[in-house]
Amino acid sequence: MIDYLTSLPPFVLGLLKGLAVIVVIFPIAGACSMAERKVSAWIQDRHGPNRAIPFWFAWVPVLGPFLQRIGAFHLLADGLKFLFKEEPLPGHVNKLYFTLAPAIALIPAFTTVTVVPFGAYLDGAGHLVPLMLANVDVGILAVFAVASLGIYSMILAGWASNSKYPFLGSVRASAQLISYELSLTLCVLPVFLLLNRPGAPATLSLVSAVEAQSGLWPSWHGIWLIFLMPVSALIFLIALFAETNRLPFDMIESEADLVGGFHTEYGAFKWSLFFVAEYSHMIVGSGVFILLFLGGWNPLPWLPLAAVAAKLGFAGHPVVFGVVSIVIFLAKILVFLFLFMWVRWTVPRFRYDQVMRIGWRVLLPLALVNLLVYALGIAWLQPVH
Repeated sequence: MIDYLTSLPPFVLGLLKGLAVIVVIFPIAGACSMAERKVSAWIQDRHGPNRAIPFWFAWVPVLGPFLQRIGAFHLLADGLKFLFKEEPLPGHVNKLYFTLAPAIALIPAFTTVTVVPFGAYLDGAGHLVPLMLANVDVGILAVFAVASLGIYSMILAGWASNSKYPFLGSVRASAQLISYELSLTLCVLPVFLLLNRPGAPATLSLVSAVEAQSGLWPSWHGIWLIFLMPVSALIFLIALFAETNRLPFDMIESEADLVGGFHTEYGAFKWSLFFVAEYSHMIVGSGVFILLFLGGWNPLPWLPLAAVAAKLGFAGHPVVFGVVSIVIFLAKILVFLFLFMWVRWTVPRFRYDQVMRIGWRVLLPLALVNLLVYALGIAWLQPVH
């Protein structure tokens, strides 16, 4: 099957990969929206959505009431509502750019998914073969470069709305995302300074980070990088909240003073596309954090998946190994998505001046000092050739 896919023309193969991303990400984003409401209801001690159910399914005993109680059918109801609801198009907006902005939001979000490995298997020689749509050696650079383009959709949406509140939201977006991108990039540099060993080919691949934490490098013994670089991990996590526009950093929307921010004039399907993009960025950001600092698809620190597979006897079965790695990786992402939602419904929103102060006066100096310390430490410990 893999040989057949690789033999397809590049255009057809690229089209299939694009369709695969859309088919997977859209339902996951809808499920995240549903989970967000259920998590908020749990935190606030209420039931949450539990009313929607098709009339023909309501008669099914046990299963019907159970699925209704957990709100499973609200996912279907929300998708159909956004798809068929009347699209508002205010008369004062710039119609071309107003319509383009949600589509532009999706492009970076979906593109970054392709360069993030979501699992792996061992080949006959014991080498790690990553499962990903585009195996590029500049993986982390591709993620940062493409994801940063998402800011243009917010700026375009706010400007094209011809309204003061969306415009203020887009101005805040440009200031906030640029501020925290600096810290986000600087905190990752020590990781790749450490990964690029003497004598080894230089790499920016996310797969190399997982290989190091999988015990495939003899000097590492499967240790996770969060234990070697806790400050880098903390800076990355805080900046990730700001980059994905999540509380307490949601100055871009800030309902208290901007009504809804850059998407105030949007509704129905166009409005939903912005949130599909937001959840996609959350998934990709969580995946990158897991790959860099939490061992990727390895179940526990100092316990690589390859060692578990050898003990349980499925190391020589690529399909089983691949499925297990995917399940572990997705489980870690679900934990991070829950963390995003938990923080949203428990931590109050920062003021705009506090967001800027944290970005420029706290995180950026801390990231610079962290980079300097690790650069000097790695240079000191490097063997002289």
